[in-house]
Amino acid sequence: MVKITYIGSGGEEHVVDVDAGRSVMRGAVENDVRGIIGECGGSCLCATCHVYVDPAWLDRVGAKSETEELLLEEVCDLQPNSRLSCQIDVSDALEGLRVRLPEKQV
Repeated sequence: MVKITYIGSGGEEHVVDVDAGRSVMRGAVENDVRGIIGECGGSCLCATCHVYVDPAWLDRVGAKSETEELLLEEVCDLQPNSRLSCQIDVSDALEGLRVRLPEKQV
């Protein structure tokens, strides 16, 4: 299990154990973290799992695909550290990852 901290738009923190091989989005949905919807189930089709990756972790979460970049153009309050959490695969290297949730999705 990998500990990931989800920070709500109001600053509340939810530390969740997520199985390696799952996505950051699945970790949130399966642990009832409010603010990540994941309507498409992780297929990179809807952008309802938008998060802001803590800048210290950007190099470790992997690069954005072209599809992810296109979908991110549709989110509210796009930031340089915006990612779709369905596209971040959890691995032991992400132990301690911190992501912040936007005030609203899409």
